[in-house]
Amino acid sequence: MAQPLVKKDDDRDDEAEYSPFLGIEKGAVLQEARVFNDPQLDARRCSQVITKLLYLLNQGETFTKIEATEVFFAVTKLFQSRDIGLRRMVYLMIKELSPSADEVIIVTSSLMKDMNSKTDMYRANAIRVLCRITDGTLLAQIERYLKQAIVDKNPVVASAALVSGIHLLQTNPEIVKRWSNEVQEAVQSRAALVQFHALALLHQIRQNDRLAVNKLVTSLTRGTVRSPLAQCLLIRYTSQVIRESSNNTQTGDRPFYDYLESCLRHKSEMVIFEAARAITELNGVTNRELTPAITVLQLFLSSSKPVLRFAAVRTLNKVAMTHPMAVTNCNIDMESLISDQNRSIATLAITTLLKTGNESSVDRLMKQITNFMSDIADEFKIVVVDAIRSLCLKFPLKYRSLMNFLSNILREEGGFEYKKAIVDSIVILIRDIPDAKESGLLHLCEFIEDCEFTYLSTQILHFLGVEGPKTSDPSKYIRYIYNRVHLENATVRASAVSTLAKFGAAVESLKPRIFVLLRRCLFDSDDEVRDRATLYLNTLGGGGTGDGTVFETDKDVKDFLFGYFDIPLVNLENSLKNYEPSGEPFDINSVPREVKSQPLAEKKAPGKKPAGLGAPPSGPPSTADAYERLLASIPEFASFGKLFKSSPPVELTEAETEYAVNVVKHIFDRHVVFQYNCTNTIPEQLLEDVTVIVDASDAEEFSEVFSKPLRSLPYDSPGQTFVAFEKPEGLPTVGKFSNILKFIVKEVDPSTGEAEDDGVEDEYQLEDLDVVAADYMLKVGVSNFRNAWENMDPDAERVDEYGLGARESLAEAVNTVINLLGMQPCEGTETVPPNARSHTCLLSGVFIGNVKVLVRLSFGLDGPKDVAMKLAVRSEDESISDAIHEIVASG
Repeated sequence: MAQPLVKKDDDRDDEAEYSPFLGIEKGAVLQEARVFNDPQLDARRCSQVITKLLYLLNQGETFTKIEATEVFFAVTKLFQSRDIGLRRMVYLMIKELSPSADEVIIVTSSLMKDMNSKTDMYRANAIRVLCRITDGTLLAQIERYLKQAIVDKNPVVASAALVSGIHLLQTNPEIVKRWSNEVQEAVQSRAALVQFHALALLHQIRQNDRLAVNKLVTSLTRGTVRSPLAQCLLIRYTSQVIRESSNNTQTGDRPFYDYLESCLRHKSEMVIFEAARAITELNGVTNRELTPAITVLQLFLSSSKPVLRFAAVRTLNKVAMTHPMAVTNCNIDMESLISDQNRSIATLAITTLLKTGNESSVDRLMKQITNFMSDIADEFKIVVVDAIRSLCLKFPLKYRSLMNFLSNILREEGGFEYKKAIVDSIVILIRDIPDAKESGLLHLCEFIEDCEFTYLSTQILHFLGVEGPKTSDPSKYIRYIYNRVHLENATVRASAVSTLAKFGAAVESLKPRIFVLLRRCLFDSDDEVRDRATLYLNTLGGGGTGDGTVFETDKDVKDFLFGYFDIPLVNLENSLKNYEPSGEPFDINSVPREVKSQPLAEKKAPGKKPAGLGAPPSGPPSTADAYERLLASIPEFASFGKLFKSSPPVELTEAETEYAVNVVKHIFDRHVVFQYNCTNTIPEQLLEDVTVIVDASDAEEFSEVFSKPLRSLPYDSPGQTFVAFEKPEGLPTVGKFSNILKFIVKEVDPSTGEAEDDGVEDEYQLEDLDVVAADYMLKVGVSNFRNAWENMDPDAERVDEYGLGARESLAEAVNTVINLLGMQPCEGTETVPPNARSHTCLLSGVFIGNVKVLVRLSFGLDGPKDVAMKLAVRSEDESISDAIHEIVASG
């Protein structure tokens, strides 16, 4: 197919694009197509016109029915030419035009004549075209010719028939399946391409018969497949069989693995790579099985061919995610690839090294990456930034050098997505590594001094307003914030004013200084900035344009500045529009919290939701603070005390069901509150009086104390209903709860969105819900586990040994205990080296009652698969140490 050409002029710095088809129009080309009707055909001229027609079709140009028919009939006249080049163009044109059934008849005889021609090129192309445009009726007539073509001595003809069979299998499978004998004969062909296409077709014919595929793979792995392409296919089919039979270790896993390993010694590089990749992707692959594959991939790293270097480093990059220790032997070779001319190879090498490196190699890697970053595009830089963030979370003690690196590249040139990735990484490190908070916030403050992106500046200011007051010296951030009021656009200035107010509300000693700065903002040129300054001065009690303060208590002020805004903006907008100025001020409490259902015709398709830093909340609140405010707004829960923990949502319904329900478990000292988040996915229904009936017969220590139903649940508008239980104080009480969703369903008129007056009671069975011991533990990490362990009272330490029984692997045992306790792994100890027979895992957390807990787990293999574990627990309360042991003993 002709493509636009690029013509380079060495005498000019810029490049001029040139295309022979530039500016061609459909009408002019259709006029040129009249040459097809000339008595004396000019083959070269006709080929040029067909090329233009194909170009128009591939550019998306549409032909009317009449135009397509005229072109088709004109093209069919070209069969009288004996020019081979023109005949091939005719075949292409007929395929692209896809003639209708009545038009196919016109060319069928010509194509069948060509299919039996002595010219092999005619035969191969005629087969492809016929199979593309024919229907089932005509296919039955030419089936005999196609079977003969499959076993034809000419590989071009045989491949054409096999490829046509692959396509026809989608539309006429019953006919193609009758060709199995011929296809199986073609698999033994000496022609590489024929063997490749035959194996692909034979596998597709048998793909729904697992036993037949198994037999096919077994027979071929014992035989000789000459074609490297067919060998690659066979490797893939072998891997599929191994995956499907992985539960039965006596059905040929080892012979098939031996075949894969033997392919590592093949003379074709593509076969070697395909076998190595297949081995690395095997389920439960061991270190011994990985070693030969890693060895050949390591050799490819030093290949002179860029495609081999790229393939090897990309595969090793994937292996490093699950078996980092197996890849460490390749680190020296990968370090040499950091300076590779191909930036994709260099990026993969860097990210792999970051995954496999140890704590002592971090500083050396950072020096190499610093020079490397300036030479790659933003899309590669983002990959490196993500890898560095993961490395920092793995080795939190190295946060200083990694945070400095992120800060340095943040000040370099780059696009929005790249800068946002860096800012998001710094924010995550600040949240997950407490020691990194102050330095990370200062780096963000320095960045907004020169930030050219308004969105990033406002989001950093918002984050600074939340985290800055919690640091040891909040005053040092005030200068950076106030500078934004003078040096930025109105949007950023307004955001800076809000951040200043948050510092004033959270830090009493800073209030006088904040008042002075906010008063200066009253003279800003922008209305929004002035209005915010006035509002916050009155809110904080600093005096604005009005008298007195807006709120009476500090709690009200903090709720206003830091609180979750749970009023739908649509309702607020409508209430403000309907508000008539009078002696009574606008009361925000009068704004309804529930979203009214809209007529279906007015509903818009949901768009993509923003993610990352500053993404607005969607549906129910998802953060701990938002949950706490939501529960505090319900009077019945006010006496429960402070919320200890909220679990991630647990799905109680399957996807694509009529009603979507998930539940969040809110843990208090003496109570557990289930928040059921419900969504009605049926447009023609309105649900009212929605509640969940909870059966706690399998949770004897829990007693239900309160249930809050949901008054109305319109289509696609999430709502919440709550059920509260009382439990023994301070204890990790567990139990299973059965759930039934009950409601009144009313039909909705799609045109108006109005619901009928009468409804019908109905119920919907939900999945069971478990309250487990991990629900009573907060994941809270420590930056230095050894120091934290030594500072904990040794008298509160409890040590015991446990037999965990037979396990699939040591890693599976480690993950099971981590999930059972619900604690935060420290210093990357959750990753078990491949083929390890012992491992130590460090965990930290906060138990209900705000009791800090540290756990040291020592695992070892006791026999082939039996795992033994030594559990050492230290906490601020020795009774909690005992409770952790009880959880493990009963789990």
